[in-house]
Amino acid sequence: MSQPPRVWVLADERPGNANQALGVAEALGWPFEVRELRFGRLARLPNLILGHSLAGLTENSRAGLAPPWPDVVIAAGRRSAPVARWLKERHPQAFLVQLMWPGSAKGFDLIAVPEHDRARAAPNLIRTLGAPHRITAARLAEAGAAFAPLHADLPRPWIACLIGGSSRHGGFAPDDAARLAHDAIALAEARGGSLLVLTSRRTGAAREQEVADGLAGSPHVLHRWSRSGDNPYLGVLGSADAILVTADSASMCTEACASGRPVLLWRAGMRVPGKLERLHRRLEEDGHLQPIGAPWPGRMPPALRPAETVARAIRERLGAATAPGRVARTAPGN
Repeated sequence: MSQPPRVWVLADERPGNANQALGVAEALGWPFEVRELRFGRLARLPNLILGHSLAGLTENSRAGLAPPWPDVVIAAGRRSAPVARWLKERHPQAFLVQLMWPGSAKGFDLIAVPEHDRARAAPNLIRTLGAPHRITAARLAEAGAAFAPLHADLPRPWIACLIGGSSRHGGFAPDDAARLAHDAIALAEARGGSLLVLTSRRTGAAREQEVADGLAGSPHVLHRWSRSGDNPYLGVLGSADAILVTADSASMCTEACASGRPVLLWRAGMRVPGKLERLHRRLEEDGHLQPIGAPWPGRMPPALRPAETVARAIRERLGAATAPGRVARTAPGN
C-alpha cells in the first residue's frame, strides 16, 4: 500500500472497551481518527434487533459519522457492532475489525477475542492471550522515569501491588484485604524491598482502609483510587521491579504482564469466574506470571502485547506494510 488507509476507531464510552480499540490502532502505526460513541436507551436492545443501524447512538454521536468513510474500522464491545456494520453498508470496501465477541461473526472481516472467553470458532476470528491494551515499553519507561523520584527513599526492590475488588462475579471475601496486606508485606520483607500499593474503583472505601491499616509500619506508599487528579497507574507499573496483582481482573492481569517484570498473582479467598481461572493458567504456562508463594522468578518474563497480535493480523489480511506516523484526531461535535 503506497498510502496508509483511513482508519477510524469507534471509541465506546466504557474506557475498558475504548482502550482496547485504541491500543490496536496505535499498534498499527497508521494515522487514525477517533469517533466517540455515546449511547441511548435503545443500545440495550440485542444486536439481533439493532442489526446494522445507529439506533443505539445519541444524536451527537450520529452526527460525527459522516464521509469521507474509513477504509478500516476498529471497534470494541457489543454496542459498537451495529455501528460498524452500518459503516460497512455505506462503504462496502471498509475492513471491519471487532474486538470482543459481537454476538455474531456476520459482517466483520476480523474478530479478535481473548482465548479465555471461548468464543465459537469462525473463519474471521482470531484468539489472543489476554485483551488488547495501550501499554507499551516506551510509555512505561517515560511514566516510570517521572514517577520513580516520588518514592526514591524506599528500599528496593519496589514491588507494585495492584488491588482490584468486588464485581458481579465476586471479589474480596471477608478479611481478604487484611490478608492481602499481610502477604504483600511478607513478600517485600523477604526481598528487603518495599511496596507501591494502588487501589482501584472496585476496591471500595472499606477494603481500602483495611489495606491501609494492614500496611501500617511497613515501608510502602499507598495510592488511593480517586476520580480526580493524576492517575499513578502507569508510573507505578513503569517504576516497579516486580508486580503483585489480585486475581479479579483480566485487564489488570494482562496489563501487569505487559510490563516485562516478574508478576505474582494473589487470589486467597477471592471468588473468580472460570474464564479468569483459564486466563491465569495460560499466563502461568507461558511464563508471564506465577502465584504468590512460588520461588522468586529467576529471569524477566516476556512482555504480553495482544494489541500487536491483532495489528499484525490486520496488516496480513490487508497485505499492507506499516506506514510511519501516528495521529489521533477526535471528530468534532461529540
